[in-house]
Amino acid sequence: MSEHTMRSAASYAGLILMMAVTSLLAVLLIGPVTAAGLGAFEDPDSVLNAFFFIFAMLVVTAVLLILIKWKAQQVISLIIGFSLAAVIYYVVMALLQQLGLGIWADIGGVIVGIGIIALLWLYPEWYVINLAGIVVAAGCAVIFGVSLSLFPVLILLVLLMIYDFIAVKRSKHMLTLADGVLRQKMPIMFLVPKTKGYSYRKNGLSIRDSKGERGAYMIGMGDVIMPAILVVSAQVFAGGEGVLSVFGLYLPALGALIGGIIGLLILMVPVNTGKPQPGLPLINGCAIIGFFLCCLIAGSWGWLVW
Repeated sequence: MSEHTMRSAASYAGLILMMAVTSLLAVLLIGPVTAAGLGAFEDPDSVLNAFFFIFAMLVVTAVLLILIKWKAQQVISLIIGFSLAAVIYYVVMALLQQLGLGIWADIGGVIVGIGIIALLWLYPEWYVINLAGIVVAAGCAVIFGVSLSLFPVLILLVLLMIYDFIAVKRSKHMLTLADGVLRQKMPIMFLVPKTKGYSYRKNGLSIRDSKGERGAYMIGMGDVIMPAILVVSAQVFAGGEGVLSVFGLYLPALGALIGGIIGLLILMVPVNTGKPQPGLPLINGCAIIGFFLCCLIAGSWGWLVW
């Protein structure tokens, strides 16, 4: 095996590891987040939740595109920083509440949230971005996963598959958005180095070294969050007594996780061409297939009953 192939394989393994760790951390956070009463929607069974999610995402996208056009980089930084700090706050607060810390749980969440955003601002290296990104992605996944039952989640993932394809391949506004937002060097993506000595602080958005070889592989945070939402929802709504599990992870949730990983691996083939690729059609599609296959194996169809 050539050195080039080995480096590529190591980078793939890194991306797989981050997807797996994010989903598993989100599953571990189900208890604390549920106990803290955190949730995005009051009625988890409402299909309208999926459409509200899409609508809210489109509004945020439009606002960011306008700010990018106006070159309002500081405003973009504030929006992203506040949003990420809020998610980190909720995760830390929920965990600290398990220790019965009361108001100190909220104070601890604020301190950690501000501290991580400050670290990202002062030292935006790829491993700092990845660690913060895992916390943020897991937090988003568990908050939406526990407040959306499986049918709305499946509709949401299918709608996002369509949207991602159009946004990247047709309108291409997602490329403009990614370029503008990535300049803030915040954890809205995951980076896995391929070449030795790669530094996001020094290389910035350039993912190729001086010889033209790819310096790092990059995947958007949304490509990790969306299948993780299905994993969490499957764990909550398709699990229970009599359903097969592996180390506490119910088979439908495990199927969604494995399917998402397979989709990511398939995605790496067109990504190697160097052209931007929509990730969700493959990742969400394979996660959904994995979920249904494992529901079939486990005989877990109770979530279909309204």
